[in-house]
Amino acid sequence: MQPDLPVRRYVGLKQSTEAVIDGLVKKAYIALDADEHVRLPFETLCRERNIPIEFAQTKAKLGKSCGINVPAAVAVELI
Repeated sequence: MQPDLPVRRYVGLKQSTEAVIDGLVKKAYIALDADEHVRLPFETLCRERNIPIEFAQTKAKLGKSCGINVPAAVAVELI
């Protein structure tokens, strides 16, 4: 996983999901320790739209990579 995600990104399930649906996503990031009811539907959505996925070991590490001080289950890099 990259130490810092690109500046053009969304962090969080709602914004990330909307961006995927709207076709604005270049790459998705998912924390492996995210709850299954969050992780699996988002992963499926990304795979259906052929969006590359990179997995982070923990929500804390993903949040840190996004430059926030709270855990993040998902994030996306925008086109």
